[in-house]
Amino acid sequence: MTPPAARRTKRLLIAVAQFGLFQAAWFACVLGAAHGRAMWGVAAVASVVLANLLLSDRRTEELMLTALAVLIGLAWDTWMLREGWVRYAAPGPLPQWAPVWILALWALFATLLRGPLSWLHGRPLVAAALGAVGGPMSYLAAVRLGAGQFPDAPAALTALAIGWALMTPMMTETARVLGSRRGRVKSLPAARSC
Repeated sequence: MTPPAARRTKRLLIAVAQFGLFQAAWFACVLGAAHGRAMWGVAAVASVVLANLLLSDRRTEELMLTALAVLIGLAWDTWMLREGWVRYAAPGPLPQWAPVWILALWALFATLLRGPLSWLHGRPLVAAALGAVGGPMSYLAAVRLGAGQFPDAPAALTALAIGWALMTPMMTETARVLGSRRGRVKSLPAARSC
């Protein structure tokens, strides 16, 4: 049996590695879009998302979280684009819809929900505060790297803060509920055998 301290250390190292891969893929995707090579960045993100899926002991949950993140991203970033709060570099073949590279970033975000961001499970107010700051800062960093523009930066950042304050706890709580549901499902056969 592994001592609790060793398990905590292992989980911490895995979370740090996941976050490092997330950051590397995020930069590849944003810089790819900024320099007209969006598909290179999408490929980098896809490799991280796929590795996360293959290494997961809960693939169905990972797929559900990824699909949810991409759907939320499609709705959110398309809305931001159509409202004129953001213009994306490398818009793709459907310029009135969120570009593929943005959707890839949403899938990448989903890889953090059960790992590095799992400490937010059951803490929706903390998740909202983190989202209200982290979401806009991520977009601002992408804009400064050349992956987009804010025609009206104060309005865009305000909308992003509000949106991410709502979306982050929704996603972290979904990850928590999916995880707890699996625990209940696994325990049912043992309960029946009593």
